Amino acid sequence: MKRFMSSSNISSMITRRSHSRSPSPRAPKRTKFAHLTPEDFKNGVMLAPMVRSGALPTRLFALKHGATLVWGPEMVDKAMLHSERVVDPVTGVVSFNGKSRAMFTTHPVEKPYLIFQIGSSDPELAVQAACIVMNDVSGIDLNCGCPKPFSTHSGMGAALLTNPDLLCSILTALRAAMPPEITVSAKIRLLPSQEDTLKLVERIVNTGISALTVHCRTRTMRDRDAALVERLKEIVEFVKGMGKGIAVIENGDCLGAEDAKRIRDLTGAHSVMIARAAESNPSCFSLNPLNDVERTLCPAYLRVAKYLDNNWGLTKFCVAQFKGKHVDLDKAAQKQYRAVLHGTKGFDGLEDIVGLWTGEDDFREIVKTIEARPPRLYAAAPPPDQAAVPSELDQATTPSGTSNPHPPDSGAPLMLALHRLDLPVLTGHDPLTPTPTPGLPVAV
Repeated sequence: MKRFMSSSNISSMITRRSHSRSPSPRAPKRTKFAHLTPEDFKNGVMLAPMVRSGALPTRLFALKHGATLVWGPEMVDKAMLHSERVVDPVTGVVSFNGKSRAMFTTHPVEKPYLIFQIGSSDPELAVQAACIVMNDVSGIDLNCGCPKPFSTHSGMGAALLTNPDLLCSILTALRAAMPPEITVSAKIRLLPSQEDTLKLVERIVNTGISALTVHCRTRTMRDRDAALVERLKEIVEFVKGMGKGIAVIENGDCLGAEDAKRIRDLTGAHSVMIARAAESNPSCFSLNPLNDVERTLCPAYLRVAKYLDNNWGLTKFCVAQFKGKHVDLDKAAQKQYRAVLHGTKGFDGLEDIVGLWTGEDDFREIVKTIEARPPRLYAAAPPPDQAAVPSELDQATTPSGTSNPHPPDSGAPLMLALHRLDLPVLTGHDPLTPTPTPGLPVAV
């Protein structure tokens, strides 16, 4: 039996959240980023929503290496309604906890760039879930493309593609309920017929969304099947012709920042979203992604994951996917690294890989790099004379409730409450390159 909240209850919940206790001491005010607009979804390279692989450390490293915006993993609406929001007083990590684990974690530093993806088949539940997280994110995205049973069995994900009335009613409800500063977007797959795809796109755009991501595969296609990127150009032109200024984001078979240029030239898409390449190397958003990731990426990733109290199993899964070009690391060193990683059952015992556990320093470097970004300059092309302005590390304020739909044992551990760090604004540098292993994480 479904449990619904009245609009008055939702309003009171939002009001109560605004008075939630903040970590102490309070960090000094910094210049705030403007909220997202449709323009911020253009001229960029985005991190795709990925179950398991889209964990907080991966999103942070993606942002450090140049990702324009990052999508969190799909979270089922009903699970969100039963979560408890906890802020770690030391690291500032915001955790939405279930009974035994954190279902979704975020950090205020990523808030200006974070899109929260909801799995839903009910307008009221979608709105309730969005209200729970809206103070900790910049946008809400509806998953209309995941073909996996854990998403489609109850009418969510790709199942919405054949139920356009329900799909559009959810988007309409979200747009009506969310404040103007919270964007609403959708991620779909192609329908078998281009004509049917265009009809669906037209209805979706008319719901008031700010951006539309098109995974250039049909519901029955898998990652091993080449994306049908050639079909996107007509869709992009169609959306432009509607005159609403909506960004169309391509998803499918992009290998990195350099390859994104090719895809944009081919399709006319405003931006490109990367899944598998980012799962393999979160530094792929850089024109100079990291090589020898076992030495240049994995040690820092493991240190940051431990510092942020990221679940070990989830961390190990993500790190096991990392791969890239080898320049200085020989096969013997690669084999030794894998042996140590695979034989470890926790963060302890990784000293041969990570050295000293100085995750706080690595995290500070990430924060400095992200905060040194120019203010919202419509994604990827800041004017050369524009000086970088640090953003405000906003206090996170989000009601409880979230849960990763798959798998149940991959969630992060419960977070402690910590107080926020007052970090200086400096520049930093890190690689990013994610790439999924066949049959493991699922890009939605």
